[in-house]
Amino acid sequence: MTEICIFPIPGCVTFPGTVFPLHVFEPRYREMIHHCLDTGMPVAICHTRKEISPGKPVESLEQALNSNQATYRPYDIFSAGPCELLDTTEDGRMLLNVHIEQRYRRDREIQLLPYQVYECSPFPDLASTPDEAAANALLRDKIIHRLQALSHPEPAARQAIDQIAESPAWQAKSDSEFSMALFGIIRFDADILQGLLEMNSTHQRLQHTLELLNEV
Repeated sequence: MTEICIFPIPGCVTFPGTVFPLHVFEPRYREMIHHCLDTGMPVAICHTRKEISPGKPVESLEQALNSNQATYRPYDIFSAGPCELLDTTEDGRMLLNVHIEQRYRRDREIQLLPYQVYECSPFPDLASTPDEAAANALLRDKIIHRLQALSHPEPAARQAIDQIAESPAWQAKSDSEFSMALFGIIRFDADILQGLLEMNSTHQRLQHTLELLNEV
């Protein structure tokens, strides 16, 4: 079990193998980030099920820096990792990168205020069958080719996809790692992404990703 601090952001779904830039200004979350930096506790950036309590309207940055906003209920499956502080502004705002490393399942509440902390367990993919593993290699190629076709009208985007296709680091990724890291470069609706995140079959995730790309 791992204790994880929750940073719920409506519409944000994160995947292992990606980096999430974070701008923190609410007092409770600045306190949370300081705690994570001091202790090494992972931070989860996660999509939200619903708003528990609305935030108070603010009319200025100063008010935002001194008041907490809405409180949300997170989904049960999310990704988390260590945060890296890049800069702290004169008014106390924090600019960070969260290095998303692993998926987790939310198990037991430890605290809700001033920020949420849960005891969580890893949520890995199931092992692929031999037939699935053989099919996954073909799915990976089809996904890259589809991304190349979709990015063709935009030279910069096409170049970025070509670099990924030729990258030894990407070629060395396991099928599971590849199926997650893709979402550092492609985006779908948050609810679709949450569904992909909750799949514990690499083969199913790759197959559904290709289906979604073919619909674009």
